[in-house]
Amino acid sequence: MYRCIESIKLLNGCFIRLQRHQTRVDKAFETLYPNYPAIQLAPVLAASSYPLSGLYKCRIVFDTEIRLIEFTPYKLREIKTLKLVETDAESCEFKHENREDLNKAFRLRADCDDVLLVKNGLLTDSSYANIALFDGKNWITPKHPIIYGTNRAQLLADRKITEADINVHELPNFLKIRLFNAMIEFGETETDINCITH
Repeated sequence: MYRCIESIKLLNGCFIRLQRHQTRVDKAFETLYPNYPAIQLAPVLAASSYPLSGLYKCRIVFDTEIRLIEFTPYKLREIKTLKLVETDAESCEFKHENREDLNKAFRLRADCDDVLLVKNGLLTDSSYANIALFDGKNWITPKHPIIYGTNRAQLLADRKITEADINVHELPNFLKIRLFNAMIEFGETETDINCITH
């Protein structure tokens, strides 16, 4: 049976974007476990023993029920360089526990900090975060990422980013790239487009 994960930002006792995570859990149950009621994150987390101060990653592993909840102190990783890497990883509206396709791509980063994934000629994500590119006016995120992140969903709803297909050959048309996910806020990790290598 497939196992899924949710990684939720816990900041000073507050679970960030919890409703977005619940929506993704609901999608996982609808797709993978349609005969089971979806796990409700809010009451489960409220009943857990979680840290009340500091920044933590709350990692939940589940299938038809929760298998693991763990809290790990989180420190932002600096990303300055990205290497373009082809991938055939499947897009998914929820997160599988098995991320071997992404780990395989990450191992191809050479001396760069992370990879910038390319599928069928289009940019998708980094190995662990969604991306948005700045064209001088707008921040544009790939229309078909590998992982449909909760932060990405919120940024789209807030109209801080827009969706479009971005061909790898269009990279010179952009100035900057940002990486963001459940743990990394939009703007915390930004680098110049010239720091992307083939």
